[in-house]
Amino acid sequence: MSAFEELIKGLNGIVWGPPMLVLILGTGFFLMIGLRLMPLLRLGFGFRALWAGRTAQGQGDITPFNALMTALSATVGTGNIAGVATAIAIGGPGALFWMWMTALVGMATKYAETVLAMRYREVDEAGNHLGGPMYYIKHGMGPRWLWMAAAFALFGLLAGFGIGNTVQANSVADAVEASFGAPDWVTGLVMAALAGLVLIGGIRRIGEVAGKLVPFMAFSYVGGGLIVLGMSLDQIPSALSLIIHSAFTGTAAGGGFAGATVWLAIQFGVARGIFSNEAGLGSAPIAHAAAKSDDPVAQGTLAMIGTFIDTLVICTITGLVIVVSGEWVSGQSGAALSSLAFEHGLPGYGAHLVAFGLILFAYTTILGWSVYSERCAEYLFGLRAVRPFRVAWVLAIPIGAIAELEFIWLVADTLNALMALPNLVALLVLSPVVFKLTRDYFDGRRAGSE
Repeated sequence: MSAFEELIKGLNGIVWGPPMLVLILGTGFFLMIGLRLMPLLRLGFGFRALWAGRTAQGQGDITPFNALMTALSATVGTGNIAGVATAIAIGGPGALFWMWMTALVGMATKYAETVLAMRYREVDEAGNHLGGPMYYIKHGMGPRWLWMAAAFALFGLLAGFGIGNTVQANSVADAVEASFGAPDWVTGLVMAALAGLVLIGGIRRIGEVAGKLVPFMAFSYVGGGLIVLGMSLDQIPSALSLIIHSAFTGTAAGGGFAGATVWLAIQFGVARGIFSNEAGLGSAPIAHAAAKSDDPVAQGTLAMIGTFIDTLVICTITGLVIVVSGEWVSGQSGAALSSLAFEHGLPGYGAHLVAFGLILFAYTTILGWSVYSERCAEYLFGLRAVRPFRVAWVLAIPIGAIAELEFIWLVADTLNALMALPNLVALLVLSPVVFKLTRDYFDGRRAGSE
């Protein structure tokens, strides 16, 4: 096993090394330029699409709003709490700046993914609307590339059981035990029961639950973070200055902090940013493809808002609390660092707020990723695979809650990168489709309204 583990570690270092980070950022930058900065210039349009998306806009399974909430239920997870803290603990405060840069170009990536998912989606025999990288590779790139579509689906199916299921269940079990003393196996069984009750209704039920739970948990966590920052309002300008300065100069050692180079800030800022918002992985468009909408561009603008909310709002709150508190030099990392920082700002309450956020974030991630992996299973094995998949998904939750998952985390992280490769190739090849649809849409709006 040790030899296999070393092999996976070596593969992980390759697939998440500089070439992958450059490919992901480069693809996002290319799409942003090709879209003529539309994701930034049309941010307001995206928020209007978010509001309008509460009602059906065409054929599909769930409202455009609930499609976004389903995607956010998967992306707003442990990465927003533990991932940000890990990036800062290793890369210094400057890592947060590079998370922001990743999110800005990631908005273009997420937009393009969703436009293609809507453009090339199909309907199965049960009437479900299916889309995502495997479908836009299949229909957009042709039969010669079917192997790449199957590879994405296989990586997505397997990665889900790691990063989207067992790892999340383990995080919840640890948080519940630390905060309330409940045994891991009890937490695992309760989560399995709660997830099973939702999963039995498929994406329609998941979308309904996500549409209510995700806004609640996001507002709760962000609200708590804003209270902490409001109590240290005078320190925010210096914290922002430190973040920007250390993004280009590195961070000197101090206290329990070992110091970080500029490369560490970039590496961990980009990697944790991608882990948090999943732009480029090809997961979120699977949920957006189920939207009751006939408009790929409108749904795409709504999807890019998800990256804005995930990283530029929620991750920023976590990062600023950590930097303002000064606990980033404590030597702690991950969720423990976030908990320490919030407790510093809200003694007696901060640690519980982080634990509550972690529990909700991880639970919704299990629901959101079940959609992704289920769609991958259906692509590979047909509709008959859906019911066995759901049973296996629920059974994996209590196993994850009680298991030691360092190796599973490593494997899942590697599979995430392998998911990204075929998706990024497809985005580059099919980018002219995205550019044309976008240009025609906004030119038509100008011609009709201006």
